[in-house]
Amino acid sequence: MTGPRHDPDLIRPYVRTGGRNRPSRDVRLETVVIAASGPTGTLAPDARRVMRLFAGGRGGLAVADIAAALELPPSTVRIIVSALMDSGHLSSPVPVQEGRPGLDLLQEVLRGLRELV
Repeated sequence: MTGPRHDPDLIRPYVRTGGRNRPSRDVRLETVVIAASGPTGTLAPDARRVMRLFAGGRGGLAVADIAAALELPPSTVRIIVSALMDSGHLSSPVPVQEGRPGLDLLQEVLRGLRELV
């Protein structure tokens, strides 16, 4: 008779994130991250899984793509990715807030769209 089987889907999110319940930085589903160099042997299992997605010189990945590839809840992946960014294993080529249009521009676009209707 074999011992109990471990189903990775039964691991609670707070165990996967080391007890953290929110990301330490503003990491959104659309945030694109790239891998930096550095040892990954001391990382938690899910963090190593994230880093393996970048093996072979793969380019940037959005947090949503990482969540889908690993079949993990996006909220959990956001926490894991933010921890990997804190440790220098991942970085974002463009800070989340840069490149976003300002409120004035969005309101102007909305006005223009309303005029078209």
